[in-house]
Amino acid sequence: MIDLGLIAQRLDEAAHNASAIKQLAEELTIEQAYEIQKQSIDRRLSRGEKRVGMKMGFTSRAKMVQMNVSDMIWGRLTDAMIEEEGGTIQLSNYIHPRVEPEVVYLLRKPLAGRITPLLALDAVEAIAPALEIIDSRYDDFKFSLTDVVADNCSSSGLVIGNWQWPDTDVSNLGLILSVNGKPMEFGSTAAILGNPIRSLVAAARMVAEAGEELPAGSLVMAGGATAAVALSSGERIELELESLGRASFSVE
Repeated sequence: MIDLGLIAQRLDEAAHNASAIKQLAEELTIEQAYEIQKQSIDRRLSRGEKRVGMKMGFTSRAKMVQMNVSDMIWGRLTDAMIEEEGGTIQLSNYIHPRVEPEVVYLLRKPLAGRITPLLALDAVEAIAPALEIIDSRYDDFKFSLTDVVADNCSSSGLVIGNWQWPDTDVSNLGLILSVNGKPMEFGSTAAILGNPIRSLVAAARMVAEAGEELPAGSLVMAGGATAAVALSSGERIELELESLGRASFSVE
């Protein structure tokens, strides 16, 4: 029998100590992987962290094809993952971090179940540009589908820019991700399922399938809009997102 609690402990300790582990040797079902994720996050909550929302992963068709999956994945966010906008993160707190440009939703009322895009948008308080710091706990950033789900979908940190009105059209906004003032990635929010609101619709469905809901005040990270960029000490990371503004941080 696979000891899911022991795997959750190993992943939690790897994240807590910023120390990589080998890929999981156990063959897991996707349900077991999500249970490991939950138990791992529960360990963080027992140390005083608070749940603040969820992140969506595999929100590009290309990534789904690459990983041979037909649906997105999701992870849990805690308040300890939130980094100050414009502030500095410590590279030593991570194993091999990368950054992705995203859109983040703030909910004004609970959300769960199978809903339409209009109903999803009605639950939104505000929208903001965001940078997600992802950091696989596995050696060399290599993992299977169930590995990454168990590892909370590589969730590690997030930086949120200024909040904008919820009726801002984010279906196809241009963006530039820069490192030390040099553009590294160009893209559009349309890379997120064609429209980021579809990611919020999927988040409501998937959280309900897990027997949960997203309470009012939750954050929902819609998914990466470009390829992730590896982080190094001494860098200044900035996202410029059309109509929504900027988000940035430095690496020390």
